[in-house]
Amino acid sequence: MIPSHFQTEFEKIMKRDYFSSEIHPVREKAFSRFMDMGLPTQKWEDWRFTNLSELKNKKYYISDIKDAPTKPINLEKYKMEGVDTVVFYNGHYQKDISSVPEGVRLLNGIEYFERNNKSMVCAEYSPFDFLNTALMDSGFCILVEPNTIVKKPIRVLFVSNGEKAVMTNPRIDIELGQSSSLTFVEHHVGEASSYFQNESVFVNLAPNVSLDHIRIQTNSSGTINIENLKVSQEKDSQYNFFQFTNGSRFGRTNLHCELKGEGAECFLNGLTLSDSKSQIDNHIITEHISQNCTSSQNFKAILKDRSSGVFSGRVVVRKDAQKTDAKQSSKNLLLSEKAVMNSNPQLEINADDVKCAHSSTSGELDQEAIFYLRSRGLDIQLSKQLLVRGFAMEKINLIKNKPIYDHILSLFESWVRS
Repeated sequence: MIPSHFQTEFEKIMKRDYFSSEIHPVREKAFSRFMDMGLPTQKWEDWRFTNLSELKNKKYYISDIKDAPTKPINLEKYKMEGVDTVVFYNGHYQKDISSVPEGVRLLNGIEYFERNNKSMVCAEYSPFDFLNTALMDSGFCILVEPNTIVKKPIRVLFVSNGEKAVMTNPRIDIELGQSSSLTFVEHHVGEASSYFQNESVFVNLAPNVSLDHIRIQTNSSGTINIENLKVSQEKDSQYNFFQFTNGSRFGRTNLHCELKGEGAECFLNGLTLSDSKSQIDNHIITEHISQNCTSSQNFKAILKDRSSGVFSGRVVVRKDAQKTDAKQSSKNLLLSEKAVMNSNPQLEINADDVKCAHSSTSGELDQEAIFYLRSRGLDIQLSKQLLVRGFAMEKINLIKNKPIYDHILSLFESWVRS
């Protein structure tokens, strides 16, 4: 059953004259599909460990002009050296304080729609795909022309603040032309009392392209974050994804990668830090369609208090995807007896000549290691912190860009000492 306020908010967005009426049929079709499908319940296989009661029971309102900043935004606390930043505040684009690096074009949603001959790719994997298409309110495209090496990372900073229960549905299209490269940082911050962001990101990688995609989620404990990420890779392209999560009441990443061209490589990594009663879910599908492709899913989680998490990773190898090399790993550290992790790596193999492996482990800190460290003069708190650092740094060390590495390391150190 769909709460009635979604219908009300859909009617509002259809009346806004600054959105192109040419997209109305797309919105209407998507909202109809959303209503037919309904919000997921725990009877759905992919959602059986996910409790959406807060989303179902609370009314959220699409962002309007009253939710835009009324005074200059102080971004000092979100400062990141060495990047150009595009800022959105409660779904509102802040052009005056935004910049893009040389070699990148930033198109708004209408410009991108026109560039694609008034056509739009719409995902249909979950109700949240349809909801995003129906209510998309912050659409833009990051475009890199062929043979362009973008040296400076581009960061999209989503700031959520205020007391009102705001709902935003940003859509990001990322297109990299042949033989180009880019580092893209997606950064979610803010201190909103109650906020729901349902984001869709579409990544299209032409042949011989390299994209480093870093996602940082450090929202307030009153935030619900859902990320719907679709990646399409052509021949010899490489996609490196790293997700660092230590914020929000509930977060779920739905990531679907399609390796369509021979020689494509897809490396997915993540580190989740959760505490209090938060829940962070990662649902990942890597689909090998062409031969001689390589992929990995390597995710770690550290859970405190009564927090919970889900790792559901699936590798699908199609019939013609011979010479596939695919690996999965889910490793989870439980720092509380009440913390819960549900891990389910899966392989679906329809080809003969492949190398595929998966593993999953969950457990507490090694008591013998703690005893050894204490025998060398460390107290129990420092001993535990040292072991947690050792568990996490394997992931953090994957970040190539030093300013981004330093920023994430600082966030991690603050959390581990708390």
